[in-house]
This record gives sequence, C-alpha cells and structure tokens, in this order.
Amino acid sequence: MVLGKLFGRRKPKEITYEDSKELARDDSPKIRAELASNPSARPEVLYYLAEDANANVRKNVAGNSNTPHQANNILASDEDGEVRGELARKICRLLPSLSGEEAEQVREQTIAILEVLAEDQLPSVRAILSQSLKDSLVAPKHVIMSLAQDVEEIVASPVLEFSPLLSEADLLEIIAGGVASGSMSAIARRENITEDISDAVTTSMDVPAVAALLANNSARVREDTLDQIIDQAESIERLHEPLVMRVDLSIRAMRRIAGFVAVSLVDKLVEKNKLSEDIEKELKKQVRNRISKKQNFTEEDDEMGQEEAQKLFQLGRLNEEVISEAVADKQLEFIQAGLGLMADVPMPTAKSILNSRNGKVVTALCWKAGLSMRLAMKIQRDIAHVPPRDMVNAKDGVGYPFDEAEMDWQLSFFTG
Repeated sequence: MVLGKLFGRRKPKEITYEDSKELARDDSPKIRAELASNPSARPEVLYYLAEDANANVRKNVAGNSNTPHQANNILASDEDGEVRGELARKICRLLPSLSGEEAEQVREQTIAILEVLAEDQLPSVRAILSQSLKDSLVAPKHVIMSLAQDVEEIVASPVLEFSPLLSEADLLEIIAGGVASGSMSAIARRENITEDISDAVTTSMDVPAVAALLANNSARVREDTLDQIIDQAESIERLHEPLVMRVDLSIRAMRRIAGFVAVSLVDKLVEKNKLSEDIEKELKKQVRNRISKKQNFTEEDDEMGQEEAQKLFQLGRLNEEVISEAVADKQLEFIQAGLGLMADVPMPTAKSILNSRNGKVVTALCWKAGLSMRLAMKIQRDIAHVPPRDMVNAKDGVGYPFDEAEMDWQLSFFTG
C-alpha cells in the first residue's frame, strides 16, 4: 500500500520519515533506487543508501541534491565509475549556488569533493568535471588548472578551449609544461588568443593545432610568426587551405603562398581578397611558371601524341568521339595535344591545365575545346585526377555550370 502511494505517480510524492525507513530496507533494488532519487528523501536515509549494495541505488543517491555532504564524501570514492560520474555532475550543478557566508562551509566541503573527483582514476569522470566547469566563473582555479594539465585530451581540452579562469600566463605555463596529445588544438581555438600564445602554438609544430590557429580569425598572429608557418607549410598540405583562408594575409604572404598551394586554392586566394588586377595577374603567372617547372616531359611520347592529334585535327576528324575513346584508353599525351588544338591553346598550356587538378579550369578547357560537359566530368576524374570535393558537376545533369565570362576568367590563370 505504501509503495503504490509513493511511486504510483510520475512526480515523486513527499515521503514521511517512517515510510522512507521502511522503503530503504525493501528487498527490491528498484524500490530503493526510486527512494534514492526522491528529492524529499531525508538526508539520513540517503546517507544510509549511499552504501547500498546496488550501484543504481548509489547512483541515484549521488544525483540527489538532498544528499548530505558525508554521503557525497563516501560516494566520491565509490567503486562504480557511473556513481562517481553522477556525483560529479551534481557537484558542478550545485557549485554556482554556493555563495554567501552561510554557504561558505558547504562550499569548502564541495570543493574538497571536487578535488577528489579531479584526481579520479577514470578519465570519463574527470571529463564530466571538465565539460561541466568549462564555462564556470566560480569554479576553484586550482581545480581548473588540474583539469587543464590532465594527460587525457577529453579531460584537458574543454577547459583549455573555453575556461575564462585561465589567463595568458596560465596558458603559457601549461604549454611549457606539455599538454595532452591533441589538446594544443583546443588552445589554438580559444577566442582572442594573444600573439605570445600564437607563437607558442606555432613553436610546438603540432600541425592540427597550427591549422586550428590559422582558422581562428580572432587569434592575433604576428607577421613573423605567420612567416614561420609559411616556411613549414609547403610540405604540409593540411595547412594549405587554412593559410589561404586566413583573413589578415599581407600581399607578400599571398605571393609566398601562391608559390606552393594548389591552383584551386590560388583561385580562392584571389577571389577572397579582391586583389588588384596587377596582383591577380602576377599570382596567375607565378602559378603557371610553377606548374611548368614541375612537369616531367617525356618528349618522345609527347611528340607521338602530338603528331597523331595534329593529323586528325588537319583531317577534321578530331572530335568528341575521338577524345572520349582516348579518355577511356588513358592516352594522356594524345588528350593533352588534342585539347590544346581544339581549344586553340599551346599543348604545354593544355598539359599544365590538366596537371593542375583544378576542376574549374579543366572544365573551362573542355568548354573551350567544344566538348560536352559529361565528357568534361570524365576528363576531370580520369585524366586530371581532380579531387572529388573539387569536381565541377554538370548543370541539370548535362550543361556547363558557368557562363562564358567565368570560363575565360578560369583560363586566364594559364593563358593570361
């Protein structure tokens, strides 16, 4: 009868002391667990249940805001990680309300439990603290520092990225002492990090962290620090796009970056920064020269492919069907020469375009040669090896997606 009255409704009913004593000794773990989660359960009953044999009962005690400090102390060392994790959530939830003289003792007791949990053997328990306290202004500073210096990324990263309690000096100290593997990126993502922190991230040579730093437009980065990154970036493709998308690049930096990133990224660099016509032409010329130097010409193959393409072109038989067959057979030299003749551009230029792996400019070359967009897509994929994310797809399944002005602009990188 007592059980039906107390647990027959969704909202727990207030429990008398006598009823709670009876329920706390019930043989059913489910009944004891329901009692342990009831906000009106008496502190002394919850203290009794804190040492219950059933972990689910203890977990509910850990999450109950009415549980006395003595019971929380016991649960902080509970053998079950889920129990300790639930206690961590509750303690962090209660912390902001513990202010004023009357709450000072309770706050001290709560901080003592936080300190125990911050040293918990399970990273998952420490991670709960870090996630719960990452935005806190009232958390104990020493606990935040302990979490920030944790050896596990899932523990250190939340407070390293977000905690308002960590000063520039704190962050530099943490970096100097060594951060958890993967956590340097969290520091690099912080809002408004200073030049000194940016320097420290760069000096770490942590590639994901440097990429995150470049992508963080609120981060202040000295020009000489950016130069250091550019010095290293040529051989690290992961840094190319973040460099190009950086908002505070000087013209000098852009010239250096255009010397090694993909043509598609130089395209983005030009578009994003709205450069003057002279600078745009300079960067395009730089790209053309770079690609030309990288090509390994096999003169004999080039001559054979060129001769065959020239012969068919003079006979008026160099057309889409012939190019399509050459694409299927991977006749690279013939395709380079054929597209050059059909598009009225020099063969070395056509070869440079196909080697650029730039979907837009390859598409523009095919358009200039009078090929269909469907064949242009095959050439992008099978001959130019354009990465899938940079592929230009047909409009409505069949047509070219760009107008004549856009096509000419793309080609100007190589024919300019």
